[in-house]
Amino acid sequence: MKILRKIRRPVYLAFFCLFGVVLTACNPAGGDKYHWQFSGNTMGTTYHIKAIGHSHVELPKDELALEIDKALVSFNQVMSTYIADSELSLFNKHAVKEWVSVTPNLMSVLLLAQQVSVASNGAFDITVGPLVNAWGFGPVKREGMPSDEEIAKAMEVVGYHNLELDKAGLRIFKEKAIYVDLSAIAKGFATDVIAELLEVQGIHNYMVEIGGELKIRGHNFSEKPWAIGVEKPALGHTGTMQKISGDNVGIATSGDYRNFYEVEGKRVSHTLDPNTGKPIDHALASVTVITQTGGAADAYATAINVLGPDLGYDLAIEQNLAVFLVVREADGFTTKHTPQFEQYMVD
Repeated sequence: MKILRKIRRPVYLAFFCLFGVVLTACNPAGGDKYHWQFSGNTMGTTYHIKAIGHSHVELPKDELALEIDKALVSFNQVMSTYIADSELSLFNKHAVKEWVSVTPNLMSVLLLAQQVSVASNGAFDITVGPLVNAWGFGPVKREGMPSDEEIAKAMEVVGYHNLELDKAGLRIFKEKAIYVDLSAIAKGFATDVIAELLEVQGIHNYMVEIGGELKIRGHNFSEKPWAIGVEKPALGHTGTMQKISGDNVGIATSGDYRNFYEVEGKRVSHTLDPNTGKPIDHALASVTVITQTGGAADAYATAINVLGPDLGYDLAIEQNLAVFLVVREADGFTTKHTPQFEQYMVD
């Protein structure tokens, strides 16, 4: 089959100050008040960071920018499947049934991933890598959709239960020749890493955005809470479905409009169901999750997106999550949210 087009939409949230766009510079008011902005490329996408404060920070702005870049490069060297000698890539190539020592950062991501996998009954599964590659959404590129035989073969080595973690010993073990892919959790987790770096430097008011995933704390330069607009899940990205605000929270959105290709007019979503081996095909257009960490928000957004509007909502209620769902209808979109989400809604 011929692929007609492939579309990637990495950023899906509109960022607003209460008096303007978040990424628009504000003029310093003088004194020791600072308003710093940092941006660049990482993990195949972009990052944007705003830092606001009234007191001296440990590092000058240029040095802090270097520290942010170093932290992201180091993080990518651990988590990426696109870097041949990354820690994760080396584990994926390692022999089965042998314990492998890992760094604390990788262990932390894996522990969180396994936690969400168990909670979602496998809707979130970082061993879905063979399916990601088979469908052409990973570092292994291909043309056309995989055959049923290719999907079945990939499914033989998919299953989070085939990955064993020894937290105390910082070791991991694979029962089968699994291929771990952290793309559904890494960017969110990276926002937590950068937020921690800012905290260490004495910065407690910030907005960290990496590939659309967010960690926010405190206030903007106008000393107002950060406000985030959840965009309409459409190619034009026009219109805001809901404005939200929060303090010291991670925010992530997953949707079928972000990354897909089309084959003979049919949309093939990059979000794959680990239980079927195929792309999701339901009415849930997007889901936004707010938790205390960017990593958890990222992982649960994927799990709920896989499950769909009904089972996904049930998971959110079961896990006491703040979740906002946009459901595709014949004549447009409808929305629904969990009771926990209401505290973050802004008129």
